[in-house]
Amino acid sequence: MGMPVRHLVLSPRAPWSWLSPRLTLGGRLALPAAQRMAFAPPWPSLAIGCGRSAALLTRLLRRLTEGYCHTAQILDPRIDLMHWDTVIAPKHDGLVGPTVLNPLGSLNPVDEAWLADGREASPALDYLPRPRVGVLLGGPRAGIRIDVEYAQRLVEHLLARRQREGGSLLVLASRRTPMGVAELLRNALRGVPGLLWTGPDDGSNPYPGVLGWADRLVVTPDSVNMLSEACAVGCDVHTFVAETLPPKLARFHGSLRQAGLLYDIDEDASARQVPLRETAFIAEALRKRILARQT
Repeated sequence: MGMPVRHLVLSPRAPWSWLSPRLTLGGRLALPAAQRMAFAPPWPSLAIGCGRSAALLTRLLRRLTEGYCHTAQILDPRIDLMHWDTVIAPKHDGLVGPTVLNPLGSLNPVDEAWLADGREASPALDYLPRPRVGVLLGGPRAGIRIDVEYAQRLVEHLLARRQREGGSLLVLASRRTPMGVAELLRNALRGVPGLLWTGPDDGSNPYPGVLGWADRLVVTPDSVNMLSEACAVGCDVHTFVAETLPPKLARFHGSLRQAGLLYDIDEDASARQVPLRETAFIAEALRKRILARQT
């Protein structure tokens, strides 16, 4: 947004935390006394919140500032959207209305400068054989199994393609990746050029470097954030879907495929697409809204 930033981490107390963002009675008393000192004038001209707890505070700011503060809420607050000046929710959430901005995926920091910083932080990855295939592992969630059986099938696809093409595999687990999945990959990929990062015991997380150096990315289907960030890189992005996806996630996958941004794991990409970089677009749309209200 090109504005000075003040970052607050605030935690409403009970009963506000139980009913956030519905319960606004009491206003700033929703916060512990120490945090109330931070949530106080001078009020900002723009407040951006993310998640249910923050939605209570961005909602309160409209009343506390008598409309001076433009309140932007990221993700569906699950109540009347007119309590905020702007609501930013992914297209697959299905939110519509005059206050809503709908990026295709999740907002993220991936752009050319971010990728260049990643390459600079992990220069050794440049020496790995090409194609360098980044593999981003999520974890189980409602309606999706990311387990040892899934991992075994994923590995078979990865190794079969590597046998045809050569190259290296750069595999990154996340906090949600089951330990059994990480161990299976560690054993299955012994001797394969590349890296396997499963947590701090393996050193610093090379995630930005892997995205920066990857020629292709394979992402498990469970994570909207990882898929959005992968599609922002500008290389081919593939996923391995082993079972029917939950409806909302299926809509997201369908939107990416329709845009030519996502392919099945063994599918050849038809053409290089423009990277999915919506954060700057959303910021510009928000600037225009704020200016329109001021004029």
